[in-house]
Amino acid sequence: MNIRTALGLIVLGVMALIFSPAIDAQWIKLPADGIPRTADGKINMTAPAPRRADGKPDLSGIWNPMNTKYLNNLAVDFKPGELPILPWADAITKERSNDMHGAEESDANCLPPGIPKINATPNPLKIVQEPKLIVVLYETFGIFRQFFMDGRELRKDPNPSWLGYSIAKWDGDTLVVDTVGFNGKTWLDKVGHPTTESTHVTERFRRVDFGHLESVVTIEDPTAYTKPWTVTEHFDFFPNTELIENVCENEKDIRHMPRN
Repeated sequence: MNIRTALGLIVLGVMALIFSPAIDAQWIKLPADGIPRTADGKINMTAPAPRRADGKPDLSGIWNPMNTKYLNNLAVDFKPGELPILPWADAITKERSNDMHGAEESDANCLPPGIPKINATPNPLKIVQEPKLIVVLYETFGIFRQFFMDGRELRKDPNPSWLGYSIAKWDGDTLVVDTVGFNGKTWLDKVGHPTTESTHVTERFRRVDFGHLESVVTIEDPTAYTKPWTVTEHFDFFPNTELIENVCENEKDIRHMPRN
């Protein structure tokens, strides 16, 4: 078994845990309030998106990533040669795609996956929304992000971090989140598209209707890519459950996995 196969089995194990009936059934006898339903009692996923008292769309709730293909390759929708990647970044991506480099991923070592990679993991996330602050809680490793909406500006020279620093504002019914300040130690995906300390991620979140959330993600990094490039991710509303504790503890096991 090579190391990438072993890591794939870990991911599949996590997916099996997350989507097992026992997990889905948490608090099933205490359904959430305010959920629109069809005549037969099922959740009306295409009902209008809810709004808060201030008139802004309500993004709150638990959401399940539906485009986990981007976990493996964020650029999967691009045809060969279309991705605007610089030669050094293309070379290192091809090198990392080799099975021998799978153990170098940050999350393979129990370190944060980075943005937007964490949004494609097969684990749910929870959005907690307030007028001047939105918090995203990730089941993956128990990580969180904060979107500050109090008028502050992005720092010009922030201390490098795994998930960066985010500010947000409303553009009509779309929440625009700008994130900078990355440490360049994460990959955009499992095949190894790189980030650098110059990476700037813009996410445009829109609640399409009650049951569906869309995020248009733009990667801008002149150190690794010749121009910004964009992908669109989707999330489904995940009712009658809560996040569960997810502690990563394979950092001591990864070094013992067979390499051939």
